[in-house]
Amino acid sequence: MLLGGLGLQFAVVIGTVLGLWVGAQTLVDAVVRLARRVGVGELTIGLTVVAMGTSTPELIVTTDAALAGLGDIAVGNVIGSNAYNLAFILGAVSLLRVIPVERSLVHRDGIALVLSTLVGFAALLDGTVTALEGVLLAGLFVAYTGYLIRDERRDASIETVYEGLRPTGGGSTGRTSDEETSGDGARSEGSARGRDVILFAVGLGLVLVSGHYMVEASSTIARSAGVSDWVIGGTIVAAGTSTPELAVSLVSMRRGHVGMSVGNVVGSNVFNVLGILGVAAAIRPLTVGGAAMETLLWLTVLTLFMVAALWSGRRLSRPEGALFLLSEVARWVLGLLRIFG
Repeated sequence: MLLGGLGLQFAVVIGTVLGLWVGAQTLVDAVVRLARRVGVGELTIGLTVVAMGTSTPELIVTTDAALAGLGDIAVGNVIGSNAYNLAFILGAVSLLRVIPVERSLVHRDGIALVLSTLVGFAALLDGTVTALEGVLLAGLFVAYTGYLIRDERRDASIETVYEGLRPTGGGSTGRTSDEETSGDGARSEGSARGRDVILFAVGLGLVLVSGHYMVEASSTIARSAGVSDWVIGGTIVAAGTSTPELAVSLVSMRRGHVGMSVGNVVGSNVFNVLGILGVAAAIRPLTVGGAAMETLLWLTVLTLFMVAALWSGRRLSRPEGALFLLSEVARWVLGLLRIFG
């Protein structure tokens, strides 16, 4: 009976991987077309709309944990997800292809990533995030998002084309010559935009549902192996809630949309610390133990090294990506052995 139950959970994991991949492809193609139609760059879309959309699982898990008074789970999920996003996702993506990075991502958003992590560290330094601190964190996220939008409007460039990374798939974004010359052009444009909005919603929904069931199945498998709830929360659940970011980043890079691939990760991390922790703490103050602080310190050091690596050469090479990926594997192993976090 147990084997049958575990077999079903493994089947669910396999099925959700397929769902994540199909959903991510649908979402990425729809977002790229929508971004070009409204004249917004894919980097900004990745940092805002896509990042917040793919961070919905973290928002749900953290808010639920906060309402239940489980501060360790609420904060641990965010910290673990951020470490996984930077080390594992960007590391895995860089192994597939060297990641070139826009100057604005390194200078503007790299600084925002470091500052948001340091602000989160400062808020948690005394082991508690108060309601006032939560409101301030959420306010900082709103200000950052507003700055991104204003900066985008000042930038005439809609898309950065990277050498050797010609975007593929979903590339038909403008109107055809027939639409431009016919009286139905505006109607066709509106119809196409509406279709892309629907595809975006379908893709995001498929990614989120698949990610949810992957977390449930993986947690069941881990508990059957005797793994503690804290380790599950800091590793498996954190990685599970980050599966939307992983799927979207891999698909975006495969299709040549580097800005969306990297922007999705950076934006998700900023949103997790400022937006999600802020909202959760505003709902109910969060209290954490020493284990969460250990992981937060790990995340802070990891963030500094990642931004330094990108700043030095405006790219993440395969060797650098491999080191970051191995650091996340090490964190998991140390956690499972109850040595760290």
